[in-house]
Amino acid sequence: MAGLRVGERTVEITHPDKVLFPDDGITKLELAEYYAAVAERMLPHVAGRPANLQRFPSGIGRPGFMQQELPGSAPDWIPAVTVPRLGGGEVRHAVLDDAAALVWAANQNAITPHVWLARAGDLEHPDQLMFDLDPPGADDPRVRHATLRLGALLAELGLPSFVKTSGSRGYHVVVPLDASAGFDTVRAFAEDVGTLLARHHARHLTTEMRKAARRGRILVDTLRNTYAHTAVAAYAVRARQGAPVACPVPWSELEDPAMRPDRYRLRELARMLEGREDPWRDLARRATGLTAARARLDALLAESRPSRRAAGRRLRARH
Repeated sequence: MAGLRVGERTVEITHPDKVLFPDDGITKLELAEYYAAVAERMLPHVAGRPANLQRFPSGIGRPGFMQQELPGSAPDWIPAVTVPRLGGGEVRHAVLDDAAALVWAANQNAITPHVWLARAGDLEHPDQLMFDLDPPGADDPRVRHATLRLGALLAELGLPSFVKTSGSRGYHVVVPLDASAGFDTVRAFAEDVGTLLARHHARHLTTEMRKAARRGRILVDTLRNTYAHTAVAAYAVRARQGAPVACPVPWSELEDPAMRPDRYRLRELARMLEGREDPWRDLARRATGLTAARARLDALLAESRPSRRAAGRRLRARH
């Protein structure tokens, strides 16, 4: 057992030498130290949100599981929120409000925290809208171009957007919201954005959730914009060889052909962030509503219907 000092608390790390990433030799203690190191940047994007913990008690070489319910063994200083389930009943989620809570989660072998797009104080109204650009396989260069096209479309709609690597195969694009709209409204908006983008890049993009219907195209996934669904937290480690991280990046990095969704890794990231400006520092301050963007989007959708070929040429010229 090892004690890791985090702020005013000392968090006990049981079995600190347990190897969670066998091909890389990354231990539980190393994972906990990573989360302590990135907490200052990570907390603005996870604090106040119900969290699910993706746990791997035997490391990533064995199957893990997603834990929604706060473990009964959790210390009393870990905050929690009780959430109604749509089908009845309720679940008590952890809320990772400080660096010590992130380290505690790592000690539970929780490699990846996933968080809601809404905050605990207003579960019905998300303050983030998310797109997940998911290619059919790894090392697909089209996904970088697709993400840039999505960012350009959101800018045309008058919406601020922020991007992060997924730490897996694709990218996540986030629009900060003022929490004035409910999940149904936000999801419908996201679906229509995805539809418009896929309609005019139909060779490469799709909104089809069924894998068989995608036919090798990149999925513009908007399912995260649903009550009780979660997304991989910013700066979270993924349970993949090399311990890649879901890392916020400036949009300009996606212009680099060498950019990859798993580019940033646990062992380099904390050091790399020193002295580097946080690309998501203004995310919350740029929160917006969807009313004006909805009107612009409706106009683009209407424009695209009479002549898809002509509208597609116009949209491709813009993006």
